[in-house]
Amino acid sequence: MTASPVFGKVYSVSQLTDAFARKFYYLRLSITDVCNFRCSYCLPDGYKPHGVANKSFLNVDEIRRVTRAFAALGTEKVRLTGGEPSLRRDFTDIIAAVRENASIRQLAVTTNGYRLARDVNAWRDAGLTALNVSVDSLDARQFHAITGQDKFRLVMDGIDAAFNAGFERVKVNTVLMRDVNHNQLETFLAWIKPRPIQLRFIELMETGDGGTLFRKHHISGKTIRDQLLERGWVHQLRQRSDGPAQVFCHPDYEGEIGLIMPYEKDFCASCNRLRVSSVGNLHLCLFGEQGIALRDLLADDAQQSELEGRIASALAQKKQTHFLHDGNTGITQNLSYIGG
Repeated sequence: MTASPVFGKVYSVSQLTDAFARKFYYLRLSITDVCNFRCSYCLPDGYKPHGVANKSFLNVDEIRRVTRAFAALGTEKVRLTGGEPSLRRDFTDIIAAVRENASIRQLAVTTNGYRLARDVNAWRDAGLTALNVSVDSLDARQFHAITGQDKFRLVMDGIDAAFNAGFERVKVNTVLMRDVNHNQLETFLAWIKPRPIQLRFIELMETGDGGTLFRKHHISGKTIRDQLLERGWVHQLRQRSDGPAQVFCHPDYEGEIGLIMPYEKDFCASCNRLRVSSVGNLHLCLFGEQGIALRDLLADDAQQSELEGRIASALAQKKQTHFLHDGNTGITQNLSYIGG
């Protein structure tokens, strides 16, 4: 792997480049599609197995090998996703396995926070460097209505536990929904003013199972952006291994606001992330078609070179953009399927 010095530091150069000169430094790795919440925009009827009966998720050794291959190709950041990743009994072992790769500088998880208060210290000790927690409302009753779980206080305690464990900043994901939480900006701003939380409003995205809900509740993140700019918030520069959020800061606030707007023009131009599903398929886009199988090359270390080659060559198939504007949601029936 080649490297280039920048301002006295050495950064890896990604060998994962597509036909549109986009470089990929960020892997979203799903480790399960199972979730114990029933969020209205994702799994309103609860988790139901799909695809191959009795399928097995990637084991720790397979996860070690696939992340090693991505690291060798220049990946700097890995995010563990689901479903709910912490439902894996070996979740702490998975964190430790990924952190064996010294070139992966950031290891994050997206969680519903269900086990955060109980386990966050162990995750931190195993090598986790960043947290995203899903919180779609700061009203306990509305939180219960959205998630199907009366766990608001438990999740809030988990965020406090994360700070106590040594995380300097926590990201909180909020799916923006018309007539549900789009008019609660004041409440969210008051919450993050004294807290180093990056609150990220994520536009509701259409999925194969969620068309009716999308048409009822979708609202552009521009409505939030306009309010922020009117109040003196400033747009920050994006780093190369950051996610897709437009991030805003304000001198009077400890926290930040992020906006993820997949329906905005040129959203895909800055794409820097790839996805591997919980059963070992490489997905070039959240809303793409069938994935590219990797699992047959994860059985032992001897196939590492071939695995790296398959990953790198797959980039030639990546499209310039998703087709959400055309109502084409690809293979994604719900956001737990390949990790949102």
